[in-house]
Amino acid sequence: MGPTVEAAARLLRTLPTGQATDPVPEPVDDAAVALAEALASAGWFVVVAAIVYAVGRFLVVPVAVRAVRARNRNNPTVVDAAETYLDGLLLVVAALVGVVAAGYGGVLSDSAVVVAAATLVLGIAGQELIGSLVSGLFLVSDPEFNVGDWVEWPDGEGRIERVGFRVTRVRTAANEVVTVPNTALTTDALTRPYGHDRVRVTEEVTVAFGDVDATRRALAEVAERAAGVLDSPAPRTTVSAVGDDGATVAVDFWIGEPTFTSVADARSTVRVRAIRRLEAGGVRLGPPAGRELEGRLTVDRGDG
Repeated sequence: MGPTVEAAARLLRTLPTGQATDPVPEPVDDAAVALAEALASAGWFVVVAAIVYAVGRFLVVPVAVRAVRARNRNNPTVVDAAETYLDGLLLVVAALVGVVAAGYGGVLSDSAVVVAAATLVLGIAGQELIGSLVSGLFLVSDPEFNVGDWVEWPDGEGRIERVGFRVTRVRTAANEVVTVPNTALTTDALTRPYGHDRVRVTEEVTVAFGDVDATRRALAEVAERAAGVLDSPAPRTTVSAVGDDGATVAVDFWIGEPTFTSVADARSTVRVRAIRRLEAGGVRLGPPAGRELEGRLTVDRGDG
C-alpha cells in the first residue's frame, strides 16, 4: 500500500469504537413549526392588507372622489356614495392582496372554493340585504334624490343626510336621525315637496257663510305681506268646500327657494296674522255646528 492509504488506516484505528463522524440531528417539533408558519402568514396578511388599504384610502380614494365631484357638482349624493362604495371596494382589494401575500393565493384560483364561498355569503346575506344594496344604487343614480333634499315617504319625512349601502339616514324636523331601509324609499311613493325653485302652499279656514268675502280679502292681504311669499304668482283665495254650517276658504301662495324651514316660517306667519286680522274684523273661525229641531214627544205610560 502507498503512504496515503497507510496514513488513512492509522487515522481510523485511532478513533474510538462506535463514534460517528457526523452529528445526529435532534427531533423537530412539527406543531411549533406549523404555529410559526401560521403566525408568519398572519403577519404578512395584516401588514400587506394595512399598507394597501392605507395607500388606497389616503391616495387613490381622494383622487377618485375629487374626479367624481368635478363631474357632479350639483349632485352631492353621487359624491357621497362614490366615497362609500370605494371604501368598501378598497377593503375587498386589501383583503385579497393580503391573502396572496400570506401564501394562500392558490385558494383563490380554485373555482370550486370560490363558488362555494360566494354561495355561502349570498345565503347568509339574504334577499333583504341584497335588495337594500341594489336599492341604494338606484337611489344614488336618481338625479331627483340628493343629499340635503327634504323628502316625504309613507312613514315619515325629513332631510337626507347620507345614503349608505343598506340604509339612508334622514334628519327629521324634530332633529332626530332616522335610518330608513333603502328598499322602503324605492318601493313606496317618495315625494320631494321642495324639489324645485318654488313651492305652492295652501292654508284653509272655516267661517260662517256671511264672512266668506271678508275672509277672502283678509287672507289675500296677509299672504301678500308675509316674508318669503312671491309677488308672482300672486296669492289667490278660493272657497274650497261648503258645509252645513259654514264654508272653507283657502289661500294659495308661492314661496321661492323653498326649504322646510322657510316654508314652515312662512306658514306660521300667515296663520298668526290671519287669526289676528279675522278676529279684529269680527270673523268667527270654525263656527260650532248648530241644529234646529222640531217635532213632538209622545210618552206611552201604559196600564198599571
